[in-house]
Amino acid sequence: MTVKLIGLKADHFRHPLDYEATTRLKQIPGLDLAMRGLLGSVAEDFFYLNNIASSILIGEKQLPDLHQLLLSACEILDIETPQLYIQQNPVPNAYTLAIRGKKPFIVIHTSLLEILTENEIKAVIAHELGHLKCEHGVYLSLANIMVLAAGLIPSWGTLVAQSLQNQLLQWVRCAEFSCDRSALLVVQDPKIVMSVLMKLTGGSPSIANKLNLEAFMEQVKEYQNMGNTEIGRMLQEMQTQQLTHPIPIIRAKEIENWSRSSKYYELLKKDKISYNSEDENSGGWRNW
Repeated sequence: MTVKLIGLKADHFRHPLDYEATTRLKQIPGLDLAMRGLLGSVAEDFFYLNNIASSILIGEKQLPDLHQLLLSACEILDIETPQLYIQQNPVPNAYTLAIRGKKPFIVIHTSLLEILTENEIKAVIAHELGHLKCEHGVYLSLANIMVLAAGLIPSWGTLVAQSLQNQLLQWVRCAEFSCDRSALLVVQDPKIVMSVLMKLTGGSPSIANKLNLEAFMEQVKEYQNMGNTEIGRMLQEMQTQQLTHPIPIIRAKEIENWSRSSKYYELLKKDKISYNSEDENSGGWRNW
């Protein structure tokens, strides 16, 4: 039976790295104010119009099975229901946008649906809802615009953009860990979340159901062993510093570890969450 997490707050499941990266980003003088001022209601209307024109809006009368997955995930996470769109695209992907938090929406590419089971699709939806629960969508959208704007400033602007971009990419990678936890809280089976990550790594409609999760997880050991040498660590850093997401096998391992933690079991045992939770490694969290 799926536990409904009534009263769930982002800080109940936020990953420590997400908290730390967000704190560092917020300490950049004037960044938060500047980012919020760059976009207004026109941008929200633009994306809304683009979705309505080129995507399928999911609802009670349009792919109701997917709509029910969305409603169920929102109920478990105790979050308002955003719009969900399906878009024709050969690249398996899903993303969330909430420019000023007023018209949030989720978009899932058709190619991603083709390689996932129903429960895995629900995990993807829950992952994207995690961005909204943690207010990642607002910062992610505006931060990307900030990087582009800084890049247009002559001479020193390029250096500013590069420095800011590195910090933002690090923040985005850390934010993904929290959203993976959000997915786990909804499907409440770590293998489902781990399987999604495996299929995103090397899945296709013809082989997705043949992939072996246990064998995939064995790759974690090989990756970690590479970090035992100085050159291996350097290569790993070079590989990840320009990525928007952490390495899939590391994300899968993080979920496996968290699914075995006392914090995860505490959340599932609560019919109503009304306490200030502290992650084992966070040193105590506060609302942001």
